[in-house]
Amino acid sequence: MRVLIADANFGVKLKDDILTYREMCDAENVQTLQRGMNYRLNPDHSVILMSQRPNAPYNDEIQSDGLTIIYEGHDAARTVDLPDPKHTDQPRFTKTGAITQNGKFADAVERFKKGSRPEIVRVYEKLFNGVWSYKGSFSLIDYAYEQSGRRRAFRFVLGLTEQNQPTSTTELRDRSRIIPTEVKKSVWERDGGKCVICGAGDELHFDHVIPYSKGGTSVSAENVRILCARHNLSKSDKIE
Repeated sequence: MRVLIADANFGVKLKDDILTYREMCDAENVQTLQRGMNYRLNPDHSVILMSQRPNAPYNDEIQSDGLTIIYEGHDAARTVDLPDPKHTDQPRFTKTGAITQNGKFADAVERFKKGSRPEIVRVYEKLFNGVWSYKGSFSLIDYAYEQSGRRRAFRFVLGLTEQNQPTSTTELRDRSRIIPTEVKKSVWERDGGKCVICGAGDELHFDHVIPYSKGGTSVSAENVRILCARHNLSKSDKIE
């Protein structure tokens, strides 16, 4: 499975790469990624891990515009005194006064609203056990701390950065939108987790049969397939 090195320090830069957990950690130059929220995991960006699987512990979602992610903040740590964190407000600070990941991300939004550049966040989504997809780089642009059932929870808003978007604004909605999770799952199962051309099981990528530049869409499994790095690069921008 492919890891593309963008510079001397950090890795994945190509949206829709398929990664193992180990490759995801290597791409971020860390030994483990155990937290879902990782503020400034590397000097120039933060990292979040999301999931929309039925058993996911948080309510993460991709908006209908296909360009925006809503990411739920994280619960307090489970302790003897707090056996079920789902019944208490998500914390901005710990009991000792230390800022939590929720607080760090919220502070970054507040700095952005005062004129600072938005925090860049790399987003990885868990599709299946051992199978992750890199969703791209996003700007952290807003958050809310709102009622969710019997408690309050953080909801962070992330929008696709310009580096993931086409130059023409008329292409934006249809050609740069996130491939929906259900489409990726369907394609993975249909293609057997292998390159449809050569059967390779590593260095994989979700590829558009009809490219963005030719009017291809991200929202239909019929226009998405799995290719290995060699065949994805050799295809380039051509329609086969």
